[in-house]
This record gives sequence, C-alpha cells and structure tokens, in this order.
Amino acid sequence: MSGHDEQDGAADALAASWARALSGEVADPAPVAALLRDPAARLLAAWTEEDPARAGDAAADTGRSLVLAGLADLGVLDASLAHLTTHLSPAATAPDAAARLATIVSRMAVGYAAAVQQRVRAEQQRLGLAALAARSAADRARRTSEARFAAVFAGSPMGIGVAALDGRVLESNAALGEIFGLTPEQFREHSLQEFVHPEDDPEIWTRLDAMLAGTLDHMRLEKTVWHTEGRPVRLEVVLTLLRDPDEVPRYIVGMVADITERRDLEDRLRHQALHDPLTRLPNRALFLERLDAALRTGGCEVGVCFIDLDGFKAVNDTLGHTVGDELLRAVAQRLTTDLVPDGHLVARMGGDEFVVLVEQGGAAELERVPGRILDAVRRPLRLDGRDLTVTASVGVVRRSDGGDTAAELLKAADTTLMWAKDDGRDRCAFFDPDRHRAHIERFARAAGLPDALAREEFLVCYQPLVRLADARLVGVEALVRWERPGHDRPLGPDEFVPLAEESGLIVPLGRWVLEQACAQAVRWRAEPGGEDVFVSVNIAVRQVHEPGLVDDVARVLRETGLPPAALQLELTETAAMATTGAPLVVLRRLAALGVRIAIDDFGTGYSNLAYLRELPVHVLKLAGSFVTGRGTGPGVTGDAIDADVLAHLVRLAHTLGLSVTAEHVETAEQGRLLHALGCDVGQGWHYSPATDAPAITAMLARGAVGARSL
Repeated sequence: MSGHDEQDGAADALAASWARALSGEVADPAPVAALLRDPAARLLAAWTEEDPARAGDAAADTGRSLVLAGLADLGVLDASLAHLTTHLSPAATAPDAAARLATIVSRMAVGYAAAVQQRVRAEQQRLGLAALAARSAADRARRTSEARFAAVFAGSPMGIGVAALDGRVLESNAALGEIFGLTPEQFREHSLQEFVHPEDDPEIWTRLDAMLAGTLDHMRLEKTVWHTEGRPVRLEVVLTLLRDPDEVPRYIVGMVADITERRDLEDRLRHQALHDPLTRLPNRALFLERLDAALRTGGCEVGVCFIDLDGFKAVNDTLGHTVGDELLRAVAQRLTTDLVPDGHLVARMGGDEFVVLVEQGGAAELERVPGRILDAVRRPLRLDGRDLTVTASVGVVRRSDGGDTAAELLKAADTTLMWAKDDGRDRCAFFDPDRHRAHIERFARAAGLPDALAREEFLVCYQPLVRLADARLVGVEALVRWERPGHDRPLGPDEFVPLAEESGLIVPLGRWVLEQACAQAVRWRAEPGGEDVFVSVNIAVRQVHEPGLVDDVARVLRETGLPPAALQLELTETAAMATTGAPLVVLRRLAALGVRIAIDDFGTGYSNLAYLRELPVHVLKLAGSFVTGRGTGPGVTGDAIDADVLAHLVRLAHTLGLSVTAEHVETAEQGRLLHALGCDVGQGWHYSPATDAPAITAMLARGAVGARSL
C-alpha cells in the first residue's frame, strides 16, 4: 500500500470514530462520517507536521472545516476535542508531544471559533444592512421594512442595540437584555460610554470616540462585563456606524454575542493540557514554558531543583498504586504550601519526579530551597491507616552553570539528580561542571563500547602469577585494555568494564577475552618452561547469569585445545557470595569441566564461610588491602595483629583445600612475609605489571620472575 493510501485509510478511520463520538450531539450521525473526512485529514496533517507554525495552521484549518461542514454546535466542539485528545494521547510519548497536543487542540478550537465568528460577522453585516434598508426605504415599503426589521431585531439570538451619536441607547432587543440582565427601559437609561470600564484597553476609548464623531465605521472587541446577578460575562462586540443615503452618520448598531461558554471551554482545555490530573500541579509543558520565559528575562539568578522520591517503586509494589497516588498528592501539596507562597513554581514532571523553578531570592534562596524540599518530604505521613516516612533526592542547577536554554538546564538538573541518588539518596547535589564532564565522558565511553568491540580496539595484557616458594611463573591473569584511537593511553578495565556490565556488552567482550587468553595459553604451554602454565580470566556476575556461559567455556577449550585444568575463572567475593540457585549450578558445571574457580578480592565483602564450603572454589585471591603497607619500611615486618589475621585466613583456606594468592605485592619484604605466612602465589608490581604476551614468553624462558628466589 502506498503512503498516500495509508494516509487516506487513517483519515477514514479517524472520521468514523469521530462520527461515533458525536452520536449524542447530532440528530442523524449516519452522514457525519463523510462530513468529517476532510477535517480528519487536516487534523492528521497537523499532527504529523514537524513545523510548529504549520502544524498550528493545519489544526486551525481543522476547526474551520468543522464549521464549513455544518457542525457548528458548541456541543459538537466539546465532544470533538474530548475524542481527539483521547485518540492522540497514546502517541504523545516524546518529550514535547504533550505540549504539541495542547497546541493542536487549542488551535483547532481557535479555528472553530474564528469560523463561527466569521459567520456571525456575516450575519451581523446582513442584519445591519437590513436595519439600514428598513430605515431608509421608500415610504411605500416603510411598513413592510419596519416589520421585517422588527422581526429580525426581536427574534435574533444575538444581542442588538441601537445608540444615538451622543452615545445614548435608543433601543435594545430581548437577547441583549438577557446578556446584561437589563430591561429595554433600563438600557435607555445608559450610554455606550458607561459600558467601557476604566481598566479596559485605552484604545477602546479612542476608537469609540472616533465612531461617535463619525470618523470610524466599524470596530470589534472582546470584553468582560458583570451581569446584574453578579457573574462575569465574556462578550464579543461589533459596533457599526450607520449612515443615511447622504452618507451622514445617524446611528450606531451594536451586535453582542455571549462567548462565556466558549472562552471557558478554551481555558479548561488549556488548563488540562498544562496541568497534571493527579496532583493538579503544572506539568512538564507549562514548566518549560515558564522556564523559557524566566531565561529570556535575565536579571536575577534562575535555578532548577529536580526532585525524585526515594524508594517510591517499593511503595507502589507493597502498598499498591492507590496509596502511591495518595503519596504523590500529599508531596505535591506540601511542596505547594511550603514553596509557592515565596514565588516558586512547583511542577510534576511525571512518575515520582517533581521540579521547582526558583526565580525569586537569588543565589541565597537557591541554596535554601533544596533543604526546605528535603524537610517537607521527610515529614511523616499517614496514608491508608499507615504511617509512612519517605525521602527525596534533589538535583540543583543554576542558569550560570547549566546552560542558556530550558532543555539544557533541565538536562543538567536531571544529571545532578542522579548524582544525589548515587551519593546515597535523601540529599541534594549541586551541579559540578567537572563532574558533569566526567559523566559525559563516561556516557561517551559506554556509547562507544559496541563499535570498539566490532573494530577490535581491545587488547589482552597479562600479569604474572608467581609461586612464592621459588619465584617461578606458574600462571598469568588476563587483563583487558581498551586502546582508543586518538588517545594517549589505553583504558584499564576499571574505566570501562563496569559500563560493559551495565549495558550487557560484558557478555560478548568476556567471551572474546576468554578466546584470546586460552589461545595464548596454548602457545605458551608449547614453549620451554611453560608446560604447566595456566591462565586466569575474570568473569562478571552478569556472565554467570547468562545461560550460555558453560557452553562457551567448553567450546573455547575444545577449539583451542587448552586443558580445562589450565583455565582459572575469577569472580569477585561479592559476586561469588551471590551465586545461589541457577548461578551456583553454573559454577558447579564449570568445575565439573575441570576448570578452576577463584574468588577474587577476598576480604572486601562479607563472606559466609559456611557457604564458602558449598561453593566449587579452588583458589582464594586475597584483596590488596591485606598486603599493601606490609614491609614498606626498613626492618618493618607488619602489624602483628594484621599478620595473625592473614595467617588465620591462609590456614582456613588451606583447611578447606584452597590455594591462596596474594595480590598487590609491591616489595620483596612483602613477598617474604606472605611466603612465611603460607601464601602460595603472589601477584603484583614487585614481579611485573600487566604486560604483553612476548614479555611473558621471555619470563617463562628465564624460569624465575625477578632477580632471586624467595
């Protein structure tokens, strides 16, 4: 189907659903779908138009086309706007879509109103000419013309009044009396000037004086008057100067329409489009509108406080969404009560996110507002019979730091909010340009990881694992590096592996490292002195949860020919302690292949030693904090208590049948002490930093690492 056919089909479908929505407003809905075909096509064109101005014009054309189709009842407009808002809302997911929907609906109502007004003006012109003709007709048709005018004057649904050139009201019809709550006799006690309020636009006085002087033939205005019952009435007024056949000004005819309902409807639609229905706070669209205006005015410091409730999902999941909604309403009320009286705008961005625009008070006020927000949210709540205490995280950004546009400022505030979350929640964080640059760099690295893997920008380095008894190289740990084109140094694993874990790229990256390391180990084992060397490869907890890990390891061992006992897989202590259920089964299957399992950074977590017995572990790698600082000065042998703790850990590991590797060995004294305490293998800069494969080959040929045997 062509694009044109798809557009026609969409317009037909919208026209059909639109006609059904109007079934309660029209006498015979059957032919309405055909009448709505053109308005539907215009509306869809407005929705898909990228240029906001052209989209607004297309939406206004939609409203005008409704009137041209004969659907000019106010109820038709109300039902149409409600249906179209419901029809288009599911597609309004982009950041500017809600404001776009509001613009289209509002411009459609404006177009509708303009078309109705055009019809009214045509009617007014016709009536005015009829009135003039009636008063200037020949004597032989005077009575007929006067009767016709009287019928139009009395029966018109619009208010009509006739005034003298001095402003005195001469006549008024019943419709005009209903609009003002005055009788014809009461109207004759007033003049046109009395209906102009001192607060009206001064231009009205100037134009009215010109009309009374006979120099202005026509004027149109909108104004609000007060009915005698005390309620405001919004009017559209058209005044026309009538002249006799000799072009001498004689009277002023006023045509008055009560547009209160129409304007109230437009106000309600705009309010609905710019406010959150749950909390009744301004929504994202209105907030951005206000923020744009504040940034354009300049002057005092403008700031944005981005708020996110901590743990709100847990409230929804445990207490239900009804309680969650009540919580959002309560927080919105507190923020409104505490901040709005000081001139700050509070808005809801969506979900459990709120935002405060600080325009008053300058930098000092912007420093105080975040604390007031945290205090307001922390106050205990009682909802649905339960006492609740919630906290919030707040990101704060100033215009001078965050950017010149509303979008830039809001983006910076959102980033700063994430910092408050990362720093522990229940706190505020202020925008830091240096931290922001680091955040952008981190994001750029994460975005570049997939292409880097495809372009083979990664390389594997190897750090020796040395037997402390004789300083012989018995194995290596494979460590991946990222060599980015155009950068001075490669990135170490700490600088990009966490990003790969977050994105899931750690799975293919880890598979690639495993393939490279196993293939290299096979080459070393064919070299003199490397017959028994093993390779240790780090695996992330994300990989353990992957169902294909065991199959991948078995495949690599099979394809490279590396004996399973020559492969060691390392997990951090935290990851190893979390391997219950399916991940534990994965570790046991790997051990069943003959692969050795090592717990890396042992001592940094909170290991359950009883559970450690259940794990298929072969090696404990002691965290560097156990080693760093030992034997660093002349004659220093290390703290006796720390040495005892380390000795007990080594004996415990040996009791469990585990080998012990000490990381971060930086001095010969540390190496001797670790050997004396019973550690089996050492690793660190004392022996060698991570290096390339040829360097490892040379170490294997020498037989021992370093200048001496321990």
